[in-house]
Amino acid sequence: MAKLYFRYGAMGSSKTANAIMVQYNYVERGQRVLMVKPRLDNRDGERTVRSRCGLESECVFMEELPGMPLEGIDCVIVDEAQFLTKEQVAFLVHIVDDLNIPVIAYGLRADFQGNFFEGSQWLMAWADTIEEVKTICWCGKKATCNARVSGGRVVKEGDQILLGGNSQYVSLCRRHWQRGELGPFGDLAMGD
Repeated sequence: MAKLYFRYGAMGSSKTANAIMVQYNYVERGQRVLMVKPRLDNRDGERTVRSRCGLESECVFMEELPGMPLEGIDCVIVDEAQFLTKEQVAFLVHIVDDLNIPVIAYGLRADFQGNFFEGSQWLMAWADTIEEVKTICWCGKKATCNARVSGGRVVKEGDQILLGGNSQYVSLCRRHWQRGELGPFGDLAMGD
């Protein structure tokens, strides 16, 4: 029986690298995998999923998925799932429940203000299995928060979505996120 998996983690926890490695494992065993991302995520090229460590894969857009024939697909992997809408998450549920195809979605749980993204909220509500992909704060504790950084400082106001990477976001433990403390390596993490 297929399941909907939501694997979430803070920025820099290797979610995309993990997604590409899972895809590789399926393909290595002769399985057909569909790698998917929301059209909104254009940082790595239009139809490319790329990890910070350099792994990459071709993909299709989530917005195209409802019109695609899915017969013969053994697994659907979704990167940047936090950017999905409620309706798109419902479509993933349909793929699992009605087509019996497992779906593994990777994404952030919460934004830089500590609020759910729409996609993450519904994945948390509807996923069969929820797993955390862990990373650490500069202090060595588990990082659970995504801090947006501007001018070398943690900011907590602004639009929910601002696409960026190492230069705009850093993972912090809750304590340091609440205090806005980037630590002794803050300048290095920000590319300053």
